[in-house]
Amino acid sequence: MKHEHWMALPEEHDYPAATDYLSLIFPQQLAESLTRAFKSSQVQMKKAKDLLRSSGLEALPKENVHVHKDLDKVEKGELLSPVLLVRGSAPQGVGLIIADGYHRICASYILDEDADIPCIIVDFP
Repeated sequence: MKHEHWMALPEEHDYPAATDYLSLIFPQQLAESLTRAFKSSQVQMKKAKDLLRSSGLEALPKENVHVHKDLDKVEKGELLSPVLLVRGSAPQGVGLIIADGYHRICASYILDEDADIPCIIVDFP
């Protein structure tokens, strides 16, 4: 299997997807504010294994339909979109929040758990 390749910036549809997810755990206005912050933040590189570990989430299997779709993109040489994250807060007991890109992180982890993933990270409110 090939290694994944990434776009320089997230796709435009990733932002409303992040807002939709964040609005489930934050008030709508805060979800929208965090999404605006993504658009003005810089891309950072973080390891797939560290993203999963800090989020407290398990890697989904390659049989998951969305992970499989991202693995197919990699096989075809298509670019993946960077992931959108809200930094956790250890003192508050909050792990990293994957606002958009969980399946892409899982696909990358399956290919190489030490893979660097481009991320946009904003701080927990």
